[in-house]
Amino acid sequence: MRVEYINPFVESAFTILKEVLNSDVKRGEIYLKPTTMSIMGVAAMVGLAGDVEGRVLFDMTKETALSVAGAMNQEEFTTFDEMAKATIQELANMITAHAVSKLHDLGFKFDLTPPALFTGENMEVSTNLGEVEALIVPMEMGPGGKMGKIEVNVAIRERIK
Repeated sequence: MRVEYINPFVESAFTILKEVLNSDVKRGEIYLKPTTMSIMGVAAMVGLAGDVEGRVLFDMTKETALSVAGAMNQEEFTTFDEMAKATIQELANMITAHAVSKLHDLGFKFDLTPPALFTGENMEVSTNLGEVEALIVPMEMGPGGKMGKIEVNVAIRERIK
């Protein structure tokens, strides 16, 4: 996985989260995971196709999703209703679109799928990308991480021609 593909997603997540939450955002230590992995409870996934193929996953607990949706809508959410779900999907859309825009400026060409949302306990997401590992960048939000953590999970490879 080339770093030119990853950095725009990390930078965009940091910038967009800070802006829409109007709060502190702190990047954690980057690490690798297999592309088959359990999700924390709520995950928005955007697929990528073109010069590269893969996906970006925004993984969080349900509590974090409720905090983020509440901050973005300036209201409190106690249930993960349709508005909260749409808000998390829109957040994934904003971050990914911002990153892809940066990548297009660098000459890379690819398209996005609309964000898909997965919720539930004991769920696993698999990606058929062969030997590619997912790069995980944790983002802690709010003062002292009080709003929770979103893991930006990027698994991308150059398209095999």
